[in-house]
Amino acid sequence: MARPYRIATLLYCFSEREEVLLLKRKKEPNKDLWSPCGGKLKTNTGESPYACACREAFEEMEIRIGHADLRLAGLVSEHGCNGAAHWLMFLFEIKPRLLNVPRPNKEGTFRFFAPEALEDLQIPMTDRERLWPLFWAHRRGFFAAHCHAGSGGRNEWTLEESKSV
Repeated sequence: MARPYRIATLLYCFSEREEVLLLKRKKEPNKDLWSPCGGKLKTNTGESPYACACREAFEEMEIRIGHADLRLAGLVSEHGCNGAAHWLMFLFEIKPRLLNVPRPNKEGTFRFFAPEALEDLQIPMTDRERLWPLFWAHRRGFFAAHCHAGSGGRNEWTLEESKSV
């Protein structure tokens, strides 16, 4: 079955104390769960993943950044996510450290967490099982992974590229 492809960015932000900034989402997907902020590319205008990350940083966190402030940490493709669409996600780390927690907005509420606190947070299952472990293992490097959504909720993951530093 042909499905549309969705393209999105995720933004991994940190405080000066290396705490992770997460958003408790007010709406789907991942309503009431803590996750990195980000959003969909405006594909109808030809927006690049870097331009999308900069736009989302301003729209959601009110911070102005440029392409040089981003480091592409990972690329994740998902085949048939929730039986509805395929996804291509660009995971960016924002290089400048944040001094303050961004104000709440229509997307949700922000908070900094120590990395070890993620274990006890309500976060999306895929984030817990795959995205965060891949991000931490490749924090200064790069990874590309593919998830094939199988029947019965089983997902098969393939690490297609891995460069640790």
